[in-house]
Amino acid sequence: MNKSNIILIGFMGVGKGTIARSLVKNSSMFAIDTDDLIESMENQKIKKIFEVNGEAYFRALEKKCALWLEDNIKNNTIISTGGGFYKQENIKQIGKVIYLQSSFDGIINRIKNSENAQKKLKKRPLLQNLEEAKKLYNIRVSEYEAIADITVNVENKDIIDITNEILKNI
Repeated sequence: MNKSNIILIGFMGVGKGTIARSLVKNSSMFAIDTDDLIESMENQKIKKIFEVNGEAYFRALEKKCALWLEDNIKNNTIISTGGGFYKQENIKQIGKVIYLQSSFDGIINRIKNSENAQKKLKKRPLLQNLEEAKKLYNIRVSEYEAIADITVNVENKDIIDITNEILKNI
């Protein structure tokens, strides 16, 4: 891999989009979000895609997005991803993978303490049942760790500290 892209992975709600925006402000990089790309492609919100077409259809859209990113986004881009995007086979060809690590409770607390907390919870289909979401989180943690080039613990940290840690490590 010779691309200078950064791919932010981690469980839904960990702050990938927020951190991507902070990285843009503090570097010369540009940011895109895979969920935003998919919503534009389908002209539908992620929640609606799940409701109407199901998770398998959404994962196929993620694959299409990953292939497009590999072919078209060559460098200097921060790519924030959906929680399951890390499973894309070509992820390492797209860029350097940074896992944003937090406990499940830390993620839920982050969302609940944010502006528009109810809206943020509502837009995440897989967080509607917290017991099931925690099971999914527990499965994904080791998978995130295995695919990551860099792991950054973000729990209870200031966004600027997280940003600086990432910039220092790339």
